[in-house]
Formats: sequence, C-alpha cells, structure tokens
Amino acid sequence: MADRTHLQIGSLIFAEIDQSDLTGPFEVLSRIPGSTYHVIAKKKAPLRDACGLILTPEKTFSEVGRLDLLHIPGGPGQEALMDDEETLSFIRQKAANARYVFSVCTGALILGAAGLLKDRKATTHWAAFHLLKYFGAIPVDARVVIDGDLISTAGVTAGLDGALRAVALLCGEHKAQEIQLGIQYAPDPPFHSGSPESAPPEVVKAVRAAYEPLAAARLLTARRIGAKLNLEDPEQQGC
Repeated sequence: MADRTHLQIGSLIFAEIDQSDLTGPFEVLSRIPGSTYHVIAKKKAPLRDACGLILTPEKTFSEVGRLDLLHIPGGPGQEALMDDEETLSFIRQKAANARYVFSVCTGALILGAAGLLKDRKATTHWAAFHLLKYFGAIPVDARVVIDGDLISTAGVTAGLDGALRAVALLCGEHKAQEIQLGIQYAPDPPFHSGSPESAPPEVVKAVRAAYEPLAAARLLTARRIGAKLNLEDPEQQGC
C-alpha cells in the first residue's frame, strides 16, 4: 500500500565514491512524489568521485533530521570511512530511526563497520562479497537482498534495482513501475560479462588483477574491524 506521508531520503557521499552508486539510485528515488532528497557529507565542500567527477553535498551531518531512507553508496573511498567514528556514528543514529537502510555495492562494508550487519542477510560487489562474513553478516549471492529494514545490492548498477525495490516498499509497486518506465530502465547489455560467472575467464582474470591491491587492503580492514566489533574471525572458524 502506498504511503502518502512526506518522505525524507538521504544519501551519504564521500571522496572516491563510485558516483553511479549515488546517481543511479538518485535517478529513481528523486522521482518519488512528496519526498525530499538530501545529499549528505561531513562538510559542505565539493568531493571528487573515484573517476574525478565533482559532487557537492548540500547538508552536513548536524543538519540532517530523521530519514525514512538512508542510502549508503560504495566505492574505493569506502576504506577511509571504516575507522571514521564520526561517520559511523551518524550512520548508526540515522539507521536507528529510518524505515529502511539501503546500501549499494561496498556501501555494505561501511554498514558492517558501523555494526549494522551482524546476523543480517546482505550482499555487495562480487569482489568484496567474501568480506561480508567478517562483519557477522549472512552473505546472500543476489543482485538485491532485503532483510527487514535492510536493503543491500550487488555492485554499482545494481543500485538501480535496489532503489526500485525501495520505492516499492515505501510507495507501492505501481509507483515503482511508473518510475521504471519513466527512466526506461530495461537492461539489454551488449555483452554477457556482468558477473564472474558469465564473463570470459580472461576478462575475470584481468578485472580481479585490477582490483587486487584494493581487495587486499579491504580484507585486512575487514578482519581488523571484525575484531574491533568482537566478532569471531571466520578464518579461525575454518570458514
């Protein structure tokens, strides 16, 4: 059933974000009638995404009230937030009163660092999927995973799917379908290389090699944060 209350939606941005983790869902969520969309960061200063695109926040943490939907994108800059207590505290505070928390790609790892994934089903980008267990999550290999008030998606473009699912939960499926039609979201990719399972082996090898330095850093961080959260190390469990 559609909810007619005015919705407050907030997206966190940070340096070296994957801009599509933000702008894909923005394209969907900003079209919800009777809603206000907030782009949030620590400071009101322009930030560059991982490829150099300039993004400008309009609210700081202290200026944000209650949110119906809290959206946490990912990207290489996620690593810098894993020990950022000011950001993690903001996420915990807003998540406590939000109707839904929505992570895209490695935004799930940020939620994990905030302690919000323990015993929750979740997904993330395929190159970081194996890290979910370090945050106490129950990994589910799917494009979109919904566990109560937690919506998580796989990598980057899956944010569009997750955003449409969020609209359906907040406003009903009819509105979500209207938005999908309005943006003509009907994927028909030219290649079947959108997942490690479907991509040619040489493509998978090349992309894994490109991700390796960041993947190694993320593993070390995941193990350290898991210990900080007093979670058992999956490696010591023989997982």
